[in-house]
Amino acid sequence: MLDYAQARRMMVDCQLRTFDVNDNAVLDAFDSVPREDFVPRGREAFAYIDQPLKLGGAEGDVRTTAAPMVLARMIQALKLRPGAAALDVGTGYGYAAAVMARLGATVTALESVPALAEAARERLGAGGSVVEGPLAAGAPDGAPYDAILVNGRVEVRPQALLEQLKDDGRLVCILGPDRGAKATLFVRAGDAYGARPLFDAAMPGLSAFAAETGFTF
Repeated sequence: MLDYAQARRMMVDCQLRTFDVNDNAVLDAFDSVPREDFVPRGREAFAYIDQPLKLGGAEGDVRTTAAPMVLARMIQALKLRPGAAALDVGTGYGYAAAVMARLGATVTALESVPALAEAARERLGAGGSVVEGPLAAGAPDGAPYDAILVNGRVEVRPQALLEQLKDDGRLVCILGPDRGAKATLFVRAGDAYGARPLFDAAMPGLSAFAAETGFTF
C-alpha cells in the first residue's frame, strides 16, 4: 500500500521546492493536507503525480486539479495570511480550498456543478463553506475578498471576480489560449487592476470564462 505521508513529502521536496515554492507556510500546508482525499475514488495512487488530474463534472464543464507545483506557486502568489477572506473558484473536490484553509484563511469554495459541490462538502466537512452557483459571477455575498484563486484556465479577464476583491486584494488565474497560457496575478488598487504574468502553465479551460467565438463565413 502506498505510503501517502511519504508521497506528500516527496511532492514537497521534489516538485514544489524545485519550482520556486519557498514560502514555508505554503510548503507545510501542502505537506499536511492529504491530497489523496480530494481525488476520485480509486485514483488515490495518482494523487501526487506532477500532472493535472481530471476530477469529472458535467458535459463541457469538466474540473481538473492543477499539478501540485502549479497550484502551490499560484497559492504562494496570493500571500495568504491567517484570517484572510479567500474565494476558491471552480473548487472541484475542494483541495485548493483545504490548503488555503490550512494557511489560516476563511475560504468560500465556489462550484457550479452540483455533484462536485456535494463532493467538496463531503471532503471539506463542517469547516468548509461550499457555495453552488455560476463561476463567472463569483460569490458576492461573501465579498470583498483578500484573495481569489481560479482553478482552471480562463480565456477572458474575470472582471466580476476582480470587482469582488478588497483594495490591494489579489487574484491568481491561468490566463490565455490553450497554448501560451500563463499563471497571472492581478492586484486591485482602487478601481484599477494591475496584471503580471508569473509563469507558463497549462490547464483545461473553464467554460464559464471562454472567449466568445466569432462568426465564420
